[in-house]
Amino acid sequence: MRSAILAVSAALLAQTASAQSCGGSFQSFVTGLKSEAASLGYSQTQIDTFFNGVAQDGAVLKADRAQGVFQKNFLDFSRSLISQNRIDNGRIYGDRYASVFDRIQREYGIPKGVLLAFWAFETDFGQVQGNFNTLNALVTLSHDCRRPELFRPQIFAALELFKRGDFEPRKTTGAWAGEIGQVQMLPKDIIENGRDGDGDGHVDLKGSSPDALMSGAAMLSSLGWRPNEPWLVEVTVPENLDWSKTGLNHAMSEADWARLGVTPRSGTLGNPNLQASVLLPVGRKGPAFLAYPNFRVYFEWNKSMVYVTTAAYFATRLMGAPAYNAGSPDVGLSGEEIVSLQRKLEARGYDVGGADGIIGEMTREAVQTEQERLGLPADAWPTRELLGRL
Repeated sequence: MRSAILAVSAALLAQTASAQSCGGSFQSFVTGLKSEAASLGYSQTQIDTFFNGVAQDGAVLKADRAQGVFQKNFLDFSRSLISQNRIDNGRIYGDRYASVFDRIQREYGIPKGVLLAFWAFETDFGQVQGNFNTLNALVTLSHDCRRPELFRPQIFAALELFKRGDFEPRKTTGAWAGEIGQVQMLPKDIIENGRDGDGDGHVDLKGSSPDALMSGAAMLSSLGWRPNEPWLVEVTVPENLDWSKTGLNHAMSEADWARLGVTPRSGTLGNPNLQASVLLPVGRKGPAFLAYPNFRVYFEWNKSMVYVTTAAYFATRLMGAPAYNAGSPDVGLSGEEIVSLQRKLEARGYDVGGADGIIGEMTREAVQTEQERLGLPADAWPTRELLGRL
C-alpha cells in the first residue's frame, strides 16, 4: 500500500453498501459476493483467488454474541484495563516513538496519550493483534444478519487491498470483528486513512508502529477530532449541583460550569468558552469529568460507553493526570437488573437501544428523565431504588 490516502472510489463503496443481503446458504452467499465483485470490475482471477477457501467461522459468531465485559461499570472496567504495567509501558512506548508522536501533534493536534491509550487497549502496544482470519471473519459477520450493513462493505475494501498487494486472504489475521493491525482498523478505514509513518513507501499496520500510529491519528482526524482541544478532564462537583444538567445530552461552557461550582481536580481549566458536559459514569457520588467535543469522537471508534470513558480517562493518565477519585457511589444494578430496567423503560416508550444489560448513553438518558420525574437525583445512574419505583 502506498503512502498518503489510498482511495477507493465513492461509487464502489456506495454499491457495496447498498447490497445488504444476508443469511441462507453460506456457499450461495459467497457466490453472490463473487458476482458483486465481478460487477465492480474485478477480474475473475482476482475474485477466485481472493475467495478461494473462504469459510464460516463459528468462533467469530461466538465472540460477537459474548461481549458481556461491557456490562461492567466504569470503576470495574477501568480497573480491569488500566494496570501499573500498562501505565509504565505507555511511558516507555511514548518515549520510544517520541518523534512519531511529535509529528502527530504537529500534523493533527492529537496528544500522544490519546493514541497510546488506544494502542494499549487494542493490542497491548502491538503485542496481541488477534489470530482470526480476517476474510473469514468479515464474510461470516456479513452473512450473519445482525449487522451486515457494517461488515459487507469491508469485504470489498479487503478485495481492493488484495488487488493492490496489501492483503493476503489466507494469511491476514486480526481481531474477530475484522480489524487489522496494532490499532485495529477495518479494511475500509485502512484504505481511507492508511499512512506511511516510517517512510518505506508502504503502509504496514501490523509490523510498523509508526505506520499504525500515524494511520490511527489520520482516522481520528477524519472522524472529527478538533486539534489541540481537551477531551476529558476530571472535576470536583458541588453536592447541590442541579444533576439534571449533567450528562452528555447537556452542555455548557467551562465558564458556566465554573459559576455552578465545578472545578478541576488538578490544574486549571483553560477554555472558558468551550462547551463541555459533566459526565458522572457511576453517578453523583463517584468520579466526575468534563467531557468536551473531542470526547464524542471516541464513539466513532467504539460505541461502548464504558470503553470510551475508560479509554479517554486512560489517555489523561498517560498525559500526567492523577488517578480518579473513586468516591463511594451507590451500588449499581446487576446485569439481569439492568435488563429488567431497560424493559421497563421500553414499556414507557423509551428507546434504550435494546434490553442488552449494558448501560449505554440511551439508557442513561432515559434513566435521567425518569429520575427527574420521580423526584430522585437525576444523575443518570440507575439504582435499585429507581428500579423499584418504576
